[in-house]
Amino acid sequence: MRNAPPSTLMRMPTWLLVLMLLCLPAGVQAQTRAWLDRAQVDLGDTVTLNIQTDSDAAPDLAPLRADFQLSNQTRSRQVEWSNGRMQTRTLHGVALSPRRAGTLVLPPLQVGSVSTPALQLQVREAAPARNDGSALAFIETEVDDRSPYVQQSVGVVVRLYYAAQLASGSLVLDTPAGASLQVVGQDRTDVREVNGRRYNVAERRYLLIPERSGPLTLVGARFDGRSAGSFFDDFFGGRGDGRLRAAAADQTLQVQAQPADAPQPWLPLHDLRLRYTLAPDRARSGEAATIEVEAVAVGATRAQFTELPVPDVGADAQVFAEPAQYDETFVGGSPQLKITRKYAVVPRREGALTVPGMQLRWWDVTAGQPRSSTLPDLTLAVATGAAGAASPVPPVQPVDTDAALPGSEGELSANGQHPPRAAAPWPWIAAVGALVLLWLLTLWWGWRRGRQRADVSVPVAAADGAGATRSSTKALRRVLESEDLSVVASTLCTLAGVARLEQVMEKLGDPRQRAALQALQQARWAGEGDLVAVRRLLKEAFHDGPHWSQPVEIAQTGLPPLYPRG
Repeated sequence: MRNAPPSTLMRMPTWLLVLMLLCLPAGVQAQTRAWLDRAQVDLGDTVTLNIQTDSDAAPDLAPLRADFQLSNQTRSRQVEWSNGRMQTRTLHGVALSPRRAGTLVLPPLQVGSVSTPALQLQVREAAPARNDGSALAFIETEVDDRSPYVQQSVGVVVRLYYAAQLASGSLVLDTPAGASLQVVGQDRTDVREVNGRRYNVAERRYLLIPERSGPLTLVGARFDGRSAGSFFDDFFGGRGDGRLRAAAADQTLQVQAQPADAPQPWLPLHDLRLRYTLAPDRARSGEAATIEVEAVAVGATRAQFTELPVPDVGADAQVFAEPAQYDETFVGGSPQLKITRKYAVVPRREGALTVPGMQLRWWDVTAGQPRSSTLPDLTLAVATGAAGAASPVPPVQPVDTDAALPGSEGELSANGQHPPRAAAPWPWIAAVGALVLLWLLTLWWGWRRGRQRADVSVPVAAADGAGATRSSTKALRRVLESEDLSVVASTLCTLAGVARLEQVMEKLGDPRQRAALQALQQARWAGEGDLVAVRRLLKEAFHDGPHWSQPVEIAQTGLPPLYPRG
């Protein structure tokens, strides 16, 4: 009989039965496997990856960081009996936040000596939360110009509304292709009510500068954070894990090219206002009269705004400009720049002096046409300076020695007798004569002392000429390194003892230095040339100081060195 009867199996020894059971093929062992709790999620949401294995090794999650942010990693052990044997399994979990939309592939992950299979996840673009008061958080994005010009400063304001208390979080606005983006100032916080619900508001301002014409896509800002959590969060759509996310809709800007008839240098603005904050109407020759100009440019930053020019008053006066003061702010969602600059005007002679008003050309981005902002001319009534006015000398009354004095011998009284003699005036005459003589001696002493100083000053100046040249060369190098080009021009005029840069060129004997000054004039007034390249050219040409065609002689006027004569 082929099959042993049951009685035969029952009569088999127990040890033999156990041996037969151990020799039987074991049940199918549990394989290492991985799965996602969802196959499709929205961008900004999370999905959980589960990995189950009977190995004690932990999975290598590094390949996932390219497309996902990892958080909330967990690990648990399970023990069960299968086919009479005890089996131990470990379950690993990790929350994944997709970094981009589209079809993402999770690569195989190494777990000990085995690998998990590749998985696929579909990530949809996140739908912006509605700002009707129903969302726990939402984002608003405000752009001050949706059709800007190339290199125009565009103000972007991003506001995050959140109804829960935040424990942490980050607000991100990606830099679009073909533009530059930077944060301006500090974040602002506020509290607002939207459809009966109270929100905390965090406002952040950005400066966007398009670099080329055509469509420009501004990807919506995103927020990812965690709320402090409360019992009431569930009633308002709060997540059990405390995650709080929001995203704004994308925006497309149409960037316009620079117009062919635009004034140069290219300055696209919403508005430009000029005014005098100090405008004197009187001055004195040889003394400085201060003029202050303020410019307010709406839609500009300090990096792109040209410096305020120095007025040209010709040979009638000299103008010394101080470095401009800048104040950058954000007004109404747009960048705004205020520039303030002072000018010291030193008239050379009395009379009427006309200071030409400033003129700046720019492009009106709202109207799409060129504009020009100007200031009226200033007319100063110049009086003689205090240093040039001679002190009046009181006239000396002549003494008539032929006139009869009271009480003289020829004068008789009415009764024929001599009247009583008055006191003799000779002591008073002697005192006056002594004062006049002392005054004349003082004038003579001062004249002699002045001649001695003049005689001594010549050899001293000759001895110190080399040192003065070295000192002026060092000062010029320092100005070329740190000051703006208007100060460089004023310094060269001071060294040459002239009023205008054209006169400096006439006194230079080095063609290279004259060419450098021509490039300086073109860069300042015609907007031609790179200012950085012009400064480098000036530094190379004037490294060892100006090369004059003839020695420069500066007249001794008695005024401080700040006011040289031309």
